Amino acid sequence: MQACVSVLNRNLNELKMMNRLFKIIAVVVLLIFGTVRLYAQTDSVHIKTSAICEQCKEKIENDLSFEKGVKSVKLDLATKEVFVMFNPEKTSAQKIREAITRIGYDADTLKANEKSFKKLPDCCKKPAHE
Repeated sequence: MQACVSVLNRNLNELKMMNRLFKIIAVVVLLIFGTVRLYAQTDSVHIKTSAICEQCKEKIENDLSFEKGVKSVKLDLATKEVFVMFNPEKTSAQKIREAITRIGYDADTLKANEKSFKKLPDCCKKPAHE
């Protein structure tokens, strides 16, 4: 009887160790694949804009955040550059530039959409818009 209990205890301890090992392996695999997936699907772009004021900053950051594939948006008013992190499987730098022009602002060499530009508050309109 005591031999059976000893064997059962040994088997139980082995099962516990295997369970712990399995959990550790599962966590490591999830961390590796999660990290690879995060880095594999992120790209970034700096785009020169015609943004002027804090209202411009809020509008561009807010409106771009709703574009498909955009993960984060940050506009630096001092340099008039918007920094966008995005999923290249869902969008591209060119599509982001086009989205900025649809909001009413220039994006690198692309000119703002005229209708959208006219809807901007006066403080957001760059001088001598063509």
